[in-house]
Amino acid sequence: MGMQIWQCFIAWACFFHSGGDLEATKKTAICMSFGAVVGALSVMLIPYLAPLGVLAAPVAVGIGAAVFVLAAHIGLLGTIPVSVYGFASIAGLILLKGVAPAKAILPTILSIVVGTAFGFVSGKLAGVLTKKA
Repeated sequence: MGMQIWQCFIAWACFFHSGGDLEATKKTAICMSFGAVVGALSVMLIPYLAPLGVLAAPVAVGIGAAVFVLAAHIGLLGTIPVSVYGFASIAGLILLKGVAPAKAILPTILSIVVGTAFGFVSGKLAGVLTKKA
């Protein structure tokens, strides 16, 4: 499984949503990747919560959300919405394409890094193209 273009586009949008600068590059790559890891772990937790029945998946997602909020006190993980986008990105790959969580991590993080890089480069290029002489 390779890079997912739709995940790249989410990362690209996150880059601009986070400010479109060098700091946004760090926030996007780190928080989205963190969110993807938390998302994969949350999906892996669902079978262990099976005694909860139909509440197993919502409880697993709630635990993931709690991790985001608690981790937000660590500077580099402080952009909760971007972490949520990472969670959603990997959940989409796992739930809609049937990819095992462990096999979804690397392509998702690759897609996040590439999308963030495209955001950075496109921002710089737009600046050059619109610069007044």
